Amino acid sequence: MNTIFKLKPQANILGVASGSICLVHCLATPLLFSFHASQLNQHHAHPFWWRLLDIFFIVVSLVAVYWSAANSSKKWMQYALWISWALLAAIILNEKMEIMYIPESFIYLPSISLIVLHLYNRKYCQCEDDNCCATSA
Repeated sequence: MNTIFKLKPQANILGVASGSICLVHCLATPLLFSFHASQLNQHHAHPFWWRLLDIFFIVVSLVAVYWSAANSSKKWMQYALWISWALLAAIILNEKMEIMYIPESFIYLPSISLIVLHLYNRKYCQCEDDNCCATSA
């Protein structure tokens, strides 16, 4: 548990890194598996470990959003981070459970928005002390 608390000051950096790697993962998946399928004359056969990366990214981004929102001096930033994370999680979970059809490209919007929000939050919305987050609007 101490490791998670050490990540607290670097939550925005963790969020940007996680979001960026997630975005690369989302962009590379169709290309890699199209190439793989054409080589083997098969349809898409995603390995189990590759599908687990989505869940890993959701968990890492959850930690990053939790700490970034808790340390943001702007209320709107807290809401924006949580809404973007919820959209990303919903799209990924929908893809896993196949509840309804959502185009693959929809995952890029919350992923990119999390990256941008973490960068903005890191630069402009950090608390100066422990009390600012509770009193700022």
